Amino acid sequence: MPPCFAAPTDPALPLVALDPSGLEGWRETADPRMAQWVAATGFAAGAGEICLLPDADGGLAGALVGLGEEPGRFAIAGAAAKLPERVWRLDGVEGVAARQEAALAWLLAGYRFTRYRDRPAMQARLIAPEGVDADRIAAIAAGEFLTRDLINTPANDMGPAALETAVRALAADFGAAVEVTAGAALLTANLPLIHAVGRAGAEAPRLIDMVWGDPADPALTLVGKGVCFDTGGLNLKPGSSMGLMKKDMGGAATVLGLAHMLMATAAPVRLRVLIPAVENAVAGNAFRPGDILTARNGLTVEVNNTDAEGRLVLADALALADEDPPAALVCMATLTGAARVALGPDLAPFYTDDDTLAGQLAAAAARVGDPLWRMPFWDGYEARLDPGIADLDNAPKGGMAGSILAALFLRRFVRASPRFVHFDIYGWSPDGDAARPRGGIGQGARALFEALPGLLGP
Repeated sequence: MPPCFAAPTDPALPLVALDPSGLEGWRETADPRMAQWVAATGFAAGAGEICLLPDADGGLAGALVGLGEEPGRFAIAGAAAKLPERVWRLDGVEGVAARQEAALAWLLAGYRFTRYRDRPAMQARLIAPEGVDADRIAAIAAGEFLTRDLINTPANDMGPAALETAVRALAADFGAAVEVTAGAALLTANLPLIHAVGRAGAEAPRLIDMVWGDPADPALTLVGKGVCFDTGGLNLKPGSSMGLMKKDMGGAATVLGLAHMLMATAAPVRLRVLIPAVENAVAGNAFRPGDILTARNGLTVEVNNTDAEGRLVLADALALADEDPPAALVCMATLTGAARVALGPDLAPFYTDDDTLAGQLAAAAARVGDPLWRMPFWDGYEARLDPGIADLDNAPKGGMAGSILAALFLRRFVRASPRFVHFDIYGWSPDGDAARPRGGIGQGARALFEALPGLLGP
């Protein structure tokens, strides 16, 4: 069921949000008997803590929800699942931005992945707080739910063909057009790196190309890494590193979630989504260490590690996108472990040469609680991409600056687009909390959505 708010006309109980200092003020103005009740329950307005308030007849009059001493991101979410089945009206949250965050937190807390196991739905419902664009918040939540569902689905049910089906379903919802180039047709279409990486998979590799919107609007192209499972290829991963590789299509899942947000809100953009969908498998026809491949734009690449396959499939997709330069070109990929070593699972690095774009993204990320951190396209490392025998090395030796080197590799395939940004995301919540349960998550999509229309330039 898509995330949604209760109707504003529904009878609702008050849900008062308080931090510890606010609780003291509430006690001073509350009915003395109610204040005594709250004190007796031990409610201290800790983060996610709730206190149900009785009425004179023993029924339910409302509830208090704690924000904690320093309210964190999505603080309301921790309380949403604890409340009984009622419609609630949020009070005590000052400012439209804070109410927007609280509203989104509530909807995100309702996410359940139920494809393989039934899970009880959240019973409590919320009326959209005053001043909040309910449709926009619901579209953001629905886009995030799509991203989570795609990442959480294992590779036996989310291979390249199933990912194509998911794109076609999204396109059908909003009247977008989809073209798919698969198997040997990739060679005819000059998409050789996508074919090379995916040809050993049980399902044919493919490039999925979705287009939506008015051609007169500014063009935005999203490229998402769609490696539906990554064994590492002939440079086989150890089992401990392979366990989460169903999420290696997290870049594709994230751009599709963002595409949902844009289309559901009728954003004034000409949207194109490119997803190279493959499985990096082991078979007799798998590409090999030492192979030299020629990319769509003519650059040659020496394959020094078949486990650095994501940058190869993205290279062809980016080169194709760059042939019809959009106002902004965005690349999303679960690309390197080095990014996780540098910033951990919750903070997504992004790369761009455009300082204005970087500032817009950083500001948008802060406004919507979608944390990002700018990393450098460090030109001093360019020489490390030179293997001597080909134009590029897909896996330079040395073990340092892995995320930067991958970003520099991708930049070689973007020559004409005026604004380019690459995200090296994780796409997974390892621990989980009420708004972001353990499993697949989107990163960067809400910041990009918030940054429009500035993202597309002046």
